[in-house]
Amino acid sequence: MEEFILYFKMGLNHVLDFSAYDHILFLIVLAVVFSFNQWKKVLWLVTLFTVGHSVTLALSAFGILKVNSNLIEFLIPLTIFITGVINVITAKKSSLGKENTNLIFALFFGLVHGLGFSNYFKMMVGKEEDKIFPLLEFALGIEAAQIIIVVGILIIGTLLQNFFKVTRRDWILVCSSIVIGFAIQMMLDRVFWV
Repeated sequence: MEEFILYFKMGLNHVLDFSAYDHILFLIVLAVVFSFNQWKKVLWLVTLFTVGHSVTLALSAFGILKVNSNLIEFLIPLTIFITGVINVITAKKSSLGKENTNLIFALFFGLVHGLGFSNYFKMMVGKEEDKIFPLLEFALGIEAAQIIIVVGILIIGTLLQNFFKVTRRDWILVCSSIVIGFAIQMMLDRVFWV
């Protein structure tokens, strides 16, 4: 049970670590287009991201997949940027509850984000023979942390829309635009080809 708690906490802290805020930014742009009454889609969103994240972590942990870490470190903010731009472009449609592309982004970009933490995960499990249980325990921690963040985003969106009369469209536009700004700076900081 101690080992479960250890890896679960590592997964939880991996996402909730504010010094590694790229994960949080990505969850913000994924979740901002949803509301509480779309909880099934939100649950799918979080789960698909965790599945994508876990697949590439597993492939990397078992030595099946090796990717240039500098490329991945650049691709992570690029995925955040792309998702934010799609949100801005489709804000009107999303404000009417017609969003499905973020579910696709969650799975595909989860694969990219998982590669970003593969070195960290490999260091965690070291030379252990059994990597499956630590991976599952770590993934459960990630899932729990993502649910916390997404619920927080939904609460903030609901409060702004219901009590401060911010339109859903404006909430999506402003929130996504702020995240785009952070993503651009992160991409500039992580340029690897110069």
